[in-house]
Amino acid sequence: MNTDHAYTRKILSAFEQISQIPRPSKKEQKIVAWLMNWAIENGLEAKTDEALNVLIKVPPSSGYENSQTLVLQGHMDMVCEKAKGFEHDFDHDPIELIYTDDGWLTANQTTLGADNGIAIAMAMVAATDDLIGHPPLELLFTTDEETGLTGATSLQPGFIKDKQLLNIDSEDEGVFTVGCSGGEDARLSLPFSANESLSDHSAFKLMAGGMSGGHSGIDIVEQRANAIKVIFDGIHRLCQQIDVRISAVNGGSARNAIPRDAEAVLLMPSADLEIAHSIIAQLHNKLRHKYRKTDPSLRLSLVSESGDHKAASAETTRRAIDTVFAYPHGVVEMSSDITGLVETSNNLATIKVENDKLVILSNQRSSDMNSLAQLCDRVMSVARLAGATGETSGGYTSWQPNMDSKLLARCLEVYENRFGKKPVVEAIHAGLECGIIGAKYDGMDMISFGPTIKNPHSPDEKIEIESIGKVWDFMVALFESYQ
Repeated sequence: MNTDHAYTRKILSAFEQISQIPRPSKKEQKIVAWLMNWAIENGLEAKTDEALNVLIKVPPSSGYENSQTLVLQGHMDMVCEKAKGFEHDFDHDPIELIYTDDGWLTANQTTLGADNGIAIAMAMVAATDDLIGHPPLELLFTTDEETGLTGATSLQPGFIKDKQLLNIDSEDEGVFTVGCSGGEDARLSLPFSANESLSDHSAFKLMAGGMSGGHSGIDIVEQRANAIKVIFDGIHRLCQQIDVRISAVNGGSARNAIPRDAEAVLLMPSADLEIAHSIIAQLHNKLRHKYRKTDPSLRLSLVSESGDHKAASAETTRRAIDTVFAYPHGVVEMSSDITGLVETSNNLATIKVENDKLVILSNQRSSDMNSLAQLCDRVMSVARLAGATGETSGGYTSWQPNMDSKLLARCLEVYENRFGKKPVVEAIHAGLECGIIGAKYDGMDMISFGPTIKNPHSPDEKIEIESIGKVWDFMVALFESYQ
């Protein structure tokens, strides 16, 4: 690691400790216990609630006794994505960190968890370093942000006391986030029975992989390939010329990650294998060209599959194809107020066969709650037309920008004085806990910022080491402004 910043090493040391502790969404018990023990060891008051959110109170430094309290907030859980074929148990294995020669920190074929472990690490150093001054701090670490923001949703009145909150969960240094989209999940269940024995058909596996994936909010504007859409494009083209039946299908891994891999077990006449390979090879070449900039490693292949497999009927196979084709994915509408900002989008996230059902999960986002409701209605319309059942859940509100925020004005002044330039102020097409926290605590003044993180929610996630020091310098200068 190459850094000459005095505090970057301390922050990364804390992050290395955090990375040793498994913390998948909904399974944060180990990190909660570790943080509570850390608070005790450092003589800090700490508590948890029923959702396992953690609040640690940090007394003010000398000279800051009469300063307003600041809430430093981040989430404990991480998206658990790994490269296809790589062995890693997120419930038990630590994250293997890799420091690159060009100044980044990444992980060995898994998500890094800098989203949002770096917030915890920075808050820990701020709370325990005697060489910096700071106002009273409340460290708020929430659970299950990545699969529904349920930790923030479960916060009760009085759990946090103050009215100024720094959310350290944005991913571009020099950018202040002051607004975010709302969101809602959808689940569609289509009747799907694979119980036909076809003696004149053989089993094959159609595999799509190597796609870039990424964050379903931040990266959706890139129009990257969706592995589920790719696999069904292949099945559709095969069905146009061959009697192909679906036996099983599986794709995607998380509601808020663009699917990178998908596969389907198919039954087709062995005599048609040559034409099947030709169809898939042609589609592979077309997709490689179409996504040459966004997904240069995209691959699509057809291989023989061993074992005894039963098939869905031709009608069921066709209905599954039509349902996926009709299901929305990608940017639905761009903002008319902010150039380049996605207003509304949908992520067709996962698909699998279970209990004689083809189950599809998706995540809808919008900064306009009416547009979000319309998109959810659209998804439910697809369900009804397909003869499926559909339900939505996990809804959360958007965070509307407050350009008259006193905290924003203070942060803008501090940043410009510290770095000699103005930061970017923006809203993002992603869900942040600020929307929920603001709705629960009336009058909460909030801002979100953080070090530069690329490719979150994918095994390519990495954090720029130099940006960690810059964010730290800004935070310290902001603390000093409260003296």
